Amino acid sequence: MTRSIGTTVERVLAALEAIAAVDRPEIWVHLRGRDELLAEAARLDAAVAAGENLPLAGLLLAVKNNVDVAGVITTAACPGFGDLPARDAVPVARLRTAGALVLGATNLDQFATGLVGTRSPYGAVRDSRRPERISGGSSSGSAVAVALGLVDIAIGTDTAGSGRIPAALQGIVGIKPTLGVVSTEGVVPACRSWDTATIFARDLATAELAMGIMAGEGRSWPADVKFAAPSMPRVAYPAALPALPDAWALEFEAQIERLRSTGVVAEPIDVDVFLEAARLLYDGGLVAERYAAVGSFIDSETSEGVAATLDPTVAGIITAAGKVPAHQYVADTASLERLRDEAMRRMVGFDALVVPTAPFHPTLAEVAADPVGVNSRMGTYTNFCNLFDLSAVAVPAGTVADEDGVSQFGLTVIARTFEDGVAADIAQRIERTPEKPELFAAGAAHTQPAAPKVPWPVAAGAGVVPLVVVGAHRKAQPLAAELERRGAFWDGRVVTAARYRMVALETTPPKPGVVRSEHGAGLVAERWLLSEAALGSFLADLPEPMLLGTITLDDGSTAVGFACDAVAAEGARDITEYGDWIKYLEESPAIPGNQGLWREAGSALLTGLSRGQR
Repeated sequence: MTRSIGTTVERVLAALEAIAAVDRPEIWVHLRGRDELLAEAARLDAAVAAGENLPLAGLLLAVKNNVDVAGVITTAACPGFGDLPARDAVPVARLRTAGALVLGATNLDQFATGLVGTRSPYGAVRDSRRPERISGGSSSGSAVAVALGLVDIAIGTDTAGSGRIPAALQGIVGIKPTLGVVSTEGVVPACRSWDTATIFARDLATAELAMGIMAGEGRSWPADVKFAAPSMPRVAYPAALPALPDAWALEFEAQIERLRSTGVVAEPIDVDVFLEAARLLYDGGLVAERYAAVGSFIDSETSEGVAATLDPTVAGIITAAGKVPAHQYVADTASLERLRDEAMRRMVGFDALVVPTAPFHPTLAEVAADPVGVNSRMGTYTNFCNLFDLSAVAVPAGTVADEDGVSQFGLTVIARTFEDGVAADIAQRIERTPEKPELFAAGAAHTQPAAPKVPWPVAAGAGVVPLVVVGAHRKAQPLAAELERRGAFWDGRVVTAARYRMVALETTPPKPGVVRSEHGAGLVAERWLLSEAALGSFLADLPEPMLLGTITLDDGSTAVGFACDAVAAEGARDITEYGDWIKYLEESPAIPGNQGLWREAGSALLTGLSRGQR
């Protein structure tokens, strides 16, 4: 299903037909009624016709049934557990306000305890392609609804990988944000300290659009947040690949080589401390948080009818968690802090860590034979992420052959706390590998970037300052790295108002100076988006004769921009006639060192493909 189908009413009708055709009742805990859906769809269509700003208008949404939807019982896959909420959870409310329409509530591993998607009295959610295999969990129904095209986006949750494992197995995108930037008000806790809401979509652009709207009313963004990775990011990846079959390990190595082909520098590191922390979530005292979430409900349910709906594996995990002594929880929390410090030391010098998302794709029979062991193996590369308060994007990355067919293969890009934009930026390169020509243009086409889009943390309220540059700080120019290392996002080409003149300064490297003039012209420029702290540190390092001030653009908007002092401009060559510093460089080969500079810039542009160049 795509947005080209037409009105919201038409999209709902098409979705209901598709739901009937695929015959996967285990996806849903509750599907809203046809008349109710069509009435809401008609209201949305009328709002769009009236000119309301609804960026998600017409997108169909599924919601994991541990997240409140007004008027739908929140069961967390345990009949008899939930109440009928009077209002939406904050993430749901924010998406609905933007025009998304909730189609229904989806199945999950009971109490979000599991990574397999089979632990539910509403039925095991099967893989969208091979029904004898698992969907992945715990956000199983949400992921399969997206993969089958029944909805455009779906809300999941993630504590140990529940928003990433099913994304990988279903060949879709899953964004797991920094803890707390998406409010969890109205979400049934699994482990309250490490829970977050997530979003699924079939492509990263749609997922980011939704996440930028869903995030909010929670943890505040810092003043020094990074919005993008450098043009040539450095990523780490595991030097050893425990839990992966040989074919999956070979595919991971091939994916790392494909990343390198996009200009990424990739180097192996030892991830033993990451994996040690992952084991703490279930094998140590931290599992006590699961009992704190729903243990009293499980202990109090003596009714034969309700007890029969408890998944035995889930009930066993949560009951055992209630016996963890307080001192073990405290000791393991201290161990976690030590492991995080060491893991972050391993990450020094890298922009992100890239790991396989799921280590294999088990069958329903394999899970039934060993429900705890298979589930534990599934979380090898996901369990540590929330414990370390990291951001992550799970993105499809091809396929790998199994004994009886082909499984989806996925990578997760993991970045530091609040560096969600960096993770998404690097994940774009995985969507744009050379094997996907519709997303990745080869050769000279790299010099014709498509229009960039704003990183989702900006849409979610992270403080940002636009900076307009005309010369050596433009993309692929010699000083662009000064902005990139501060996490600046390249926001594309702009033109100034016709009130500026440009001169060529005798500096190293060569750069222009801009001065205001009543006899000025519009100058070609580029805009970067920086955090407030990044702009401050950039200004502190600015050498003479450069200045920062307000620049007016040809559309009447303003931004921070470069100028130079009057003394330096007075003795410099006026090059306003060129209207563009790059054009001046191209047409002035006599400038000392210019030809080599331009060759270097051109090479960087071809190999340093960034998110802003898609």
